[in-house]
Amino acid sequence: MKILIHPTAEGANEAATDCLADWLTMPNTRTFMPAAGNTPVELYRRIGERRLDLRGLTVFTLDEYVGVPLDEPRNCANLLRRCIQDSWQIPQVQFHVVSSLEEDAQCSVNNHEIKITAAGGLDVLVLGLGQNGHLGFNEPGSALDSAGRLLDLEPISIEANRKWFGGDYAPAKGVTVGMKTILGARRILIMAYGAHKTAAVRAMVEGSPSAHCPASFLQGHSNTFLFLDEAAAAELKKT
Repeated sequence: MKILIHPTAEGANEAATDCLADWLTMPNTRTFMPAAGNTPVELYRRIGERRLDLRGLTVFTLDEYVGVPLDEPRNCANLLRRCIQDSWQIPQVQFHVVSSLEEDAQCSVNNHEIKITAAGGLDVLVLGLGQNGHLGFNEPGSALDSAGRLLDLEPISIEANRKWFGGDYAPAKGVTVGMKTILGARRILIMAYGAHKTAAVRAMVEGSPSAHCPASFLQGHSNTFLFLDEAAAAELKKT
């Protein structure tokens, strides 16, 4: 894991945009998995402003809130359609999502991972960091080799979901690709900004790799780039 600390989130975002733009335009980059949520959206906007030719990418979304309507604008699929598919001009047939409907979620993510394997795996993956150390909706307790699944979320994640949806929804379940798929990505970019992420950053970077903090498994991934602002990095002992 390479750790890059910047004074502000603005500076970290600019550096992360340079990194991601380089990765996405490499000749051997064919598949891309984006996380949704507050932190990565600015990164995707900046990539869109660069007017790169990314129409050859095949995009697989990372996860989805469960229990919200398919047409809800703030669910992961629709957010990423706007921020990536539309903005980057990705053809519809190359943009793959998982369902937010509970009755369809498990089958949907199973098919999602089959498609990823058939495409040769993930070339580039963008992640955010949950306050409890989750990646996607792989909550604490997620095994190193876990597969895509529907799962119950911890209270801290449910509360974050409530804030994201402005109180209209508070999903208590999520569906996500598993840690096996995440750790199999060839290049991973992860971002964490703000003082509310300091404990999760410390556990991810300096804790022993453990299912108690799924993000700590990234310590063993040789091509992970972690972008932090100083607030998020404040509790690291080795900076």
